[in-house]
Amino acid sequence: MPVLARLIEAAGIPTVTVTMMPAVAAAVLAPRIVGVEFPFGHPFGMPGDRAMQRTVLETALTVLSGAAAVGTRVDVDIEWPVPRAAAYKSWQPKEASPIVAMLLASMKADAAAKP
Repeated sequence: MPVLARLIEAAGIPTVTVTMMPAVAAAVLAPRIVGVEFPFGHPFGMPGDRAMQRTVLETALTVLSGAAAVGTRVDVDIEWPVPRAAAYKSWQPKEASPIVAMLLASMKADAAAKP
């Protein structure tokens, strides 16, 4: 998404990237970044938590409207209300996707082949 933001910016449209990986977004030169420490798939917060979502949205709009300098990064200081380990585990499917299963099998075969 940060690379896409750069292309949109090049067309003259300001952007802000809300991301769980702000360091990566900064490394690929995203123009404006709002960093959140939320589980993947929830960049604006907990489902149904309007206050949390509004805080992230207002931060993004403030950064978008007030940060003229490319490379601006603002981190939202909100704790995820569920313990982090449980939150990250809860979004993962019970069964690996076919490609992940294939990669895991390949890694096991490579490990078994090593002396």
